[in-house]
Order: sequence, then C-alpha cells, then structure tokens
Amino acid sequence: MTGTVEQGQKGTRFAWIAGVGASAGLGAALARRFAREGLGVVVTGRSHERLDAIVDEIRRAGGHALAAPGDVTREEDLAAIAGQFAHDGTLEVAIFNAAGATRAPTLELSAEQFEAAWRVTTLGGFLFARAALQPLLAAGRGSLLFTGATASLRGRPPFAAFASAKAGLRSLTQSLAREFGPRNIHVAHVVVDGGIDGERLRTASPQRVAERAEDGLLNPDDIADAYWYLHQQGRSAWSQEIDLRPFNESF
Repeated sequence: MTGTVEQGQKGTRFAWIAGVGASAGLGAALARRFAREGLGVVVTGRSHERLDAIVDEIRRAGGHALAAPGDVTREEDLAAIAGQFAHDGTLEVAIFNAAGATRAPTLELSAEQFEAAWRVTTLGGFLFARAALQPLLAAGRGSLLFTGATASLRGRPPFAAFASAKAGLRSLTQSLAREFGPRNIHVAHVVVDGGIDGERLRTASPQRVAERAEDGLLNPDDIADAYWYLHQQGRSAWSQEIDLRPFNESF
C-alpha cells in the first residue's frame, strides 16, 4: 500500500474498494462514504494519480485513506494488498466495483475484446473475492459487496461482452453467498439499473445527461448510501441482492 497504518491507528477497521477512478465516480463516492463512518479506506485502481487525489480528499476531510494501486486481473497484485491486513488492521468490508465496459456490435466485437471484458469483470471479481475472503474470514465477520448493472440481468446489443461478464459476476456472488454466508460473511450484489451521474457518463454522453430530468440519473452518493446500508444489515435479515434505479427509469 502507499502509506502505512501508522498514519491512522493500529487496529484500524478497513474498507477495501477496488475499481476506484475519478473523484466524480462511484468508487470514490464509496470511499468517501465509508471513511465518513470511521473506517480506514484502501482504494485500488490503475491510476496512481487519481487514487492519490481521492486519498488526499478524504484525509483533508479528516478521514483515513491509503492508495493501493493494482490490476484486478493480476492475482499477485490483489494478494499483496490483502496480505497487509494481517498486520495493519482488520478488513471489515470489501467492495468490487471494477468492470470492463466493452461496447461493440457482435460482428465487430473481437475475441480479445470479449475476453478482456470477462477478465476485468468476472475473473477480476473472483480474484478479488478470493483475496478479500482470507482477511474477512480471519476477522470472523464482514461484508463482501459487488457492483452489478442492468446488464447483469439481461443482455442486448451492443453490450454482448459486458452483459455476459456482468451475468457471470452475478452468478459468482450467488455462489459466494451460499458458501460464505454461513461463515458470517455477508455477500451482496447491487444491480445499478440506470446511468450514473459521474465523470464517465458526462464525458461520453453529455446529451443523455442533459435530457434526464432532475434525479433522472443515479447520484453516486445515494448509491454509496445503499452499500453502507447493506454493510449494516443484521444477519437475521441479509439481502443477497438489491437493485437501484432513478424514479423515472423504465424496467
């Protein structure tokens, strides 16, 4: 990790979030939300600069955050990050927010693109879960949460690669929930059904953003509240899956 737990306190309760990019994105919103609740936040993504900016933002607000750059498709990267929790503190919640958003008509979609979407979204989710489960099980409790999408439930063009990868991730979370729920690990999948009002959508499709009414896009902070709610659920009534969408989104 970039930084050490001595920047906070020994015995820190950690939230580890993989798939953190722009400050105006879901990953960063999740980091800020859990930091506000007093958890040390470990943020993982490919951009050192963006991670450092989010860490600085959280620290300026009085929170405790560490940057842990890594590639979710590289088992050794995730294992190295997870290994730090053995002596730096307790992992309480792990969130997988990474995705390979490949978009192309099927006849223009290469095998390499299809595989790349699967590697980031499905294989990455599996590798992250396996790395995070070791410190979660050692703690005897915790939450393992995954970001899903409309594509988790149904496929349509030009999202064949993305939809198949997200559906695979959803199936993985069901398997993990059945295996590790009895061991006191809450595994949940969040279907984000609609556009997120963040940097990616505003850059790629400003017209779509302009056409939506007030609250017609999912606010990242409101999504993050739902993840915190899942983490706080009592184990007599755990949700394995919830869906979130704007009030005017068709479904």
